[in-house]
Amino acid sequence: MARAIMIQGTMSGAGKSLIAAALCRIFTQDGFKAAPFKSQNMALNSYVTADGLEMGRAQVMQAEAAMREPDIRMNPILLKPTSDVGSQVILNGRPIGNMRAKEYFARKKEFIPDIMKAYDSLAEENDIIVIEGAGSPAEINLKKNDIVNMGMARLAKTPVLLVGDIDRGGVFAQLYGTTELLERAEKEMIKGLIINKFRGDVSILQSGLDTISSLTGKRVLGVVPYTNADIDDEDSLSERISRISRGNGADVAVIRLPHISNFTDFTPFECAEGVSLRYVRSAHELGSPDLIIIPGTKNTIGDLLWLRETGLEALICRNAESGCAVIGICGGYQMLGRYVRDPYGSETGGEVRGIGLLDTATVFSQEKTTRRVSGIITGAQGMFKVLNGIELKGYEIHMGRTETDGEPFSELLGDNGEKSFDGAARGNIWGTYVHGIFDTAEITARIAEALAKRRGIDIGSVRAFDMDTYKQKQYDILADAVRGGLDMEAVYKIVEEGLK
Repeated sequence: MARAIMIQGTMSGAGKSLIAAALCRIFTQDGFKAAPFKSQNMALNSYVTADGLEMGRAQVMQAEAAMREPDIRMNPILLKPTSDVGSQVILNGRPIGNMRAKEYFARKKEFIPDIMKAYDSLAEENDIIVIEGAGSPAEINLKKNDIVNMGMARLAKTPVLLVGDIDRGGVFAQLYGTTELLERAEKEMIKGLIINKFRGDVSILQSGLDTISSLTGKRVLGVVPYTNADIDDEDSLSERISRISRGNGADVAVIRLPHISNFTDFTPFECAEGVSLRYVRSAHELGSPDLIIIPGTKNTIGDLLWLRETGLEALICRNAESGCAVIGICGGYQMLGRYVRDPYGSETGGEVRGIGLLDTATVFSQEKTTRRVSGIITGAQGMFKVLNGIELKGYEIHMGRTETDGEPFSELLGDNGEKSFDGAARGNIWGTYVHGIFDTAEITARIAEALAKRRGIDIGSVRAFDMDTYKQKQYDILADAVRGGLDMEAVYKIVEEGLK
């Protein structure tokens, strides 16, 4: 059975996901077979595994850091918020229904057998499991039925490292307050403290490190510098979707929907030559971009109505009439059609008029589609004709089925060998259900060229960007920073000793 180490934080956004990813990479670099694990993740960014199951992107990122294929066992419970008070509950990769927060809280312990089955199975196949907590273990209102912080640490009998974020300020209060709110047995499970996201000379922290160690009785294992490694992070706290200013190059505006999901779809545009990516939250921010992207969402109807109420829908249509390119991904693709119908109440029920830029219609079904796909673009039009003939790959996660009266955007082949058609196009407007489509380097490069040409910018032939190679380099950068900041000899000793 594998040894384990658990990373908990003083708050959401303290850096648990990235510290866990870094340790996955470090252990892998050092010759160990490592795997990430998080019993329960709440996120709108999700991914489809090779066997068609849905899991959180954070554990996918950590699996990539460990050079492992993402596996649903790494994240047995995924909560995808559908409103301020409820979420779709995904257990072992499959949705089991929508639950209000109070209902889920009351039922959490029912899922412990599933959690432990997944964890024990991973532990049998690996040397080290890196477990990530959620939020803070000191959220005393949630401790009763905890299955993701100290509750998980007890189940897995694993030592805990507590991470505090110095970049937000008050890191010593974070660490002290968190430990003081824990029960005595829980305090004993914490075997070390980590200060994360430090900028400056570590020597000026020394008196504080000594004091916090004395007050808590816990050793400070190190100070991790603020690292600019470009790695996918949690959706709710991402700095990525706060980028609202325009840079140089073709202007790509992503609509920041209230329930935006899988915004990692657009990371390739951040790295593409000749393109400037920004996120738009209101009508006055939109302006006259070269490309508008309507992303995926966990609440298509609600976010479509939000577009209408904020005036963004009218501006999108006005820009499209002026020749601006518009792309819809998943829920964004559904919105671009004539209507969205919800006969089973998957979201709000009823029928809502769509934006009307594509000759399509969407009807929500009771079954959720989750699959990986590959295929070829065949029906691109307008400036995007250059995409025809390019192979694509990605994954689908959606509840609805969309019909088009025109030619489909692409021909697809599922992992099971089933052929199908996807998407629709009309001039410079197109939509698709395929998440990850822009990870195909040639697609992003040709889009960048087409946008630049329309604006009269001579950027020549854009070099196709190798996203996989880029990601692996970023994981190494992160691992180097964490390895340099932590006493890894002490970390390995904690892993070896476990909980006594």
